[in-house]
Amino acid sequence: MDTYQLVETYPEDKYLPSYLILAGHGPAAFHVLFAVDVEGDNVRVVTSNRPDRGEWQDDMKTRRPRR
Repeated sequence: MDTYQLVETYPEDKYLPSYLILAGHGPAAFHVLFAVDVEGDNVRVVTSNRPDRGEWQDDMKTRRPRR
């Protein structure tokens, strides 16, 4: 990853608090969802994918309004 930015936080997620990150490497952008187990001193990657342009605005950080 060349760059990354926090996009959304989910402190009350089902199993562990999680965080959606926008990452970039060269011209490619992708989202990574991390879950954080503070007590267990552990960070887990839940998913990683390229943002869907139908769901995200051009900045890939702002969700489009639902129709």
